[in-house]
Amino acid sequence: MNNKPFSPVFAAGGIADQQLDSTEAKFQLSFKARLWRTGDRRWTLWLAYTQQNQWQVYNDKISRPFRETNYQPELFATFDPRLEWGGFRWRVLNVGYNHQSNGRADPLSRSWDRIVAEAAVERGNFVLLGRLWYRIPESADKDDNADISDYLGYGDLTAVYRWRGHTFKGMLRGNAGTGKGAGELTWSSPPLLGPLRLYAQLFSGYGESMIDYNWRQTTIGAGIALNDLP
Repeated sequence: MNNKPFSPVFAAGGIADQQLDSTEAKFQLSFKARLWRTGDRRWTLWLAYTQQNQWQVYNDKISRPFRETNYQPELFATFDPRLEWGGFRWRVLNVGYNHQSNGRADPLSRSWDRIVAEAAVERGNFVLLGRLWYRIPESADKDDNADISDYLGYGDLTAVYRWRGHTFKGMLRGNAGTGKGAGELTWSSPPLLGPLRLYAQLFSGYGESMIDYNWRQTTIGAGIALNDLP
């Protein structure tokens, strides 16, 4: 667990560093709303929002605080190329604006703004998604994490495969120049009770959350999802 970012806050308060638990709860809420669509349904404008929380719910010694909350609003346009080759169908091309931050003040503030382009192809039960992004520059006096691209890179690649109701997802991202990045493997079960599914997730690398963008860690978790993996 990364205690380092919180040391300045504890020091300012005249208290010793508080030990965080290596076991915590993580949950995510996401939604997407269509704002506009052409009559042929090839162009669509979307508004999306994702919130991810890391909660020290088992840490009663420090009153079970939320360790980190990340906010990610997005506005993007989707185009359906309707192209096929070699059994693959290209149905998604997204371009848009993405903001991600943890909503905190210095010295814990983390944020960046990006222009993101994404393409996805599918074949049967297999989907491959690739993203590239450009970070919108900030002035030196306002940039809380000037080296974030060294750790999170300039894009990611995600593969999704569905088999008999199970969904398997793998993600890779990184910066070839620095040799830093991350990988994530996720499995979700078929619906077990209404829409509820079991899932398990393994993450290793940098950027599991904004506060940890430059902290290498490996986490493993299991839980419940309200719907299938995207």
